[in-house]
Amino acid sequence: MPRLHPHPLRWLFTLLTIVFLTGAKTATDNWPSFRGPHASGVADGQNLPDRWDGASGENIRWKTRIPGLAHSSPVVWGNRLYITTAISSEGDATFKHGLYGEGDASKDLSIHQWKVYSLDKHSGKVAWERTAYEGVPKEKRHIKSTYANSTPATDGIHIIAFFGSQGLYCYDANGTLLWKRDLGALDLGAYDAPGYEWGTASSPIIYKNWAIVQCDTQKEDFLLAVDIRTGATVWKAERDELPSWGTPTIYSSPKGVELVTNASNFIRGYDPESGKEMWRLGGSSKITAPTPVYFEDLIVVASGRRPEAPIYVIRAGASGDITLGNGLSSNDHIVWSRQQRGPYMPTPLIYGGFLYVLANQGIFDCYELRTGKEIYRQRIAHQGGGFSASPVAADGRIYLTSEDGDIFVVKSGKDFELLSTNRMGERIMATPALSDGRMFARTEHHIFAIGSASISDPGKPPDFNR
Repeated sequence: MPRLHPHPLRWLFTLLTIVFLTGAKTATDNWPSFRGPHASGVADGQNLPDRWDGASGENIRWKTRIPGLAHSSPVVWGNRLYITTAISSEGDATFKHGLYGEGDASKDLSIHQWKVYSLDKHSGKVAWERTAYEGVPKEKRHIKSTYANSTPATDGIHIIAFFGSQGLYCYDANGTLLWKRDLGALDLGAYDAPGYEWGTASSPIIYKNWAIVQCDTQKEDFLLAVDIRTGATVWKAERDELPSWGTPTIYSSPKGVELVTNASNFIRGYDPESGKEMWRLGGSSKITAPTPVYFEDLIVVASGRRPEAPIYVIRAGASGDITLGNGLSSNDHIVWSRQQRGPYMPTPLIYGGFLYVLANQGIFDCYELRTGKEIYRQRIAHQGGGFSASPVAADGRIYLTSEDGDIFVVKSGKDFELLSTNRMGERIMATPALSDGRMFARTEHHIFAIGSASISDPGKPPDFNR
């Protein structure tokens, strides 16, 4: 399996480059993987405006076109933003957004280029772009999906990009390919119609010096941890699962560390040092996509495929089989649970002591995190396309991004209040990133930097020519 081993002097040069690019920024300015630090979706201290407009440029600091088609989210470290895409040789590829139940695959099996882009966070200018793979796709994708669904991950030194059957790649901050791994053909499709292929979507995460990926397919199911410096396997945990699309999460507290995965047969907790399973929870949906999230000693895992569509609030530190008995909604390890309330695509949000759950059709629920008490249930009046992106929050505001291209700003807390509806002018499937007073929203064709004018760029108009 080919790997590229960087020269020791290159490591020193790369480290010095990262220090330069990062400057004096703190960890809170970084949004290193899907849903940001710890997959929380929360980054206070942004001071974002309540209103902006993608067409007129109001409170848009810059806008950069990204070729190709992708649902991956941007990630940020220091002064750099990283994004992936897949470019079809047939021209502008498309996807079918909206609320529907079709399971068809796209017919676009033309030659593609899978690319990684690095942008300057402050200007939107492309610093570098690299082609990770070029060829005919090794699997099909759902008509609502893309060939670049997985959000990259970075620690500031390494950028990990996962392109499913096209491989796992690691670049340094200068765009040098450090290593690549071929994980084989990953066939993810409908559990009840294996002939369909929907493509991969689980994103890589970084733990210590390891990159971890979750691959649950029609055939082989596994978690894989590789050395982020070389790509060599650290451990591989075989599983027995249905295809899944959720990103794993590292739960960390003074009591211990757990690697939590969402999947159909079992929600599981692993020892991230060895890949050994620590606990499992049955009773989930046959299709799972949301990412596990946590706060203090509570881990929340949910999924939206009915009839189950559960929300589980799990007490950290469990062991063994913690599946609920018939008719029970809690036990020694499950603090509370609800059926038919879980989200199909969006990952839940924990903020200010509340658990917020956004359904694809726009129903927005708020619960007390520790008790499960329902605080409110509201319907977001969207244009009809529904929601796939996950909620994010900052400074008492929750941002809900619709597929139609509207970003709704909702006041956090026990009283529902819609503060504004902001139109971007393009469809949106990706979850926004928050960093350094900016929201970075990936639309169908562009990356937008949303934020109020600052001392560094007072009144500077957005550059819409890129």
